[in-house]
Amino acid sequence: MPNLAEFNALPAAEAERELLACCAAPAWARAVAGGRPYPDRMALRTAGDAAARALTWADVAVALSAHPRIGERAAGAGREAAWSRREQAGADDPSVAAALVAANRAYEERFGHVFLIFATGRSAPEMLAAARARLAHDEATERPVVQEELRKITLLRLERLVP
Repeated sequence: MPNLAEFNALPAAEAERELLACCAAPAWARAVAGGRPYPDRMALRTAGDAAARALTWADVAVALSAHPRIGERAAGAGREAAWSRREQAGADDPSVAAALVAANRAYEERFGHVFLIFATGRSAPEMLAAARARLAHDEATERPVVQEELRKITLLRLERLVP
């Protein structure tokens, strides 16, 4: 993982590739890479936050396609997969595994995309309760929730990318 000086010095295309591990929306990666050089990590975080808040729903949909279902282990050896496995560590609870699968399925049928939640620090029962509660939302209520969860995940990953 690059430090801030190394990140600032990367060619634009390489910086964007690195940033896509944080958020798979190319618009986000372009915006953050385009703001370099950053004087400090707080400026980088602020730019990442602003870029996440500016994503359109189409951008969010692209980012969602890169996220595994809650309770499913992300495959692969890449950085994004490793981060996902780490973030979802609390979902490894056999007592609620079947219920999480059912909630994921119901959510995807209702909204047309994966159930996204900032899983870091949450237990499987907490994630299951959130999925069930969010199933009661309509599309207009759920989209801002999804965007906020994506923003939180993205910022955590950005902090991991440039420590």
